[in-house]
Amino acid sequence: MYVCSCFGITEQQVREHADKGACTPRKIASACKAGTDCGSCVRRIQALLGRGACPRRELADQGDADVLGADTALIPASAPVEAVAA
Repeated sequence: MYVCSCFGITEQQVREHADKGACTPRKIASACKAGTDCGSCVRRIQALLGRGACPRRELADQGDADVLGADTALIPASAPVEAVAA
């Protein structure tokens, strides 16, 4: 089933990108452009990613920001953890 009709991205493609580490809608957008045109598919992408869809999500939830590809060089050392996780 298509998730993003603007770019012809299917649920399977979103899952494949998630398996390769694209665990957020922004990472999915970087991988295949889904969600970057009209935006109507972003909620569906979020639902597909869910809590269990990303093999690295558990590590990120435990506070390892690097596991999802966060650019820690751009995050001030004084930034609260809540701000980094958002």
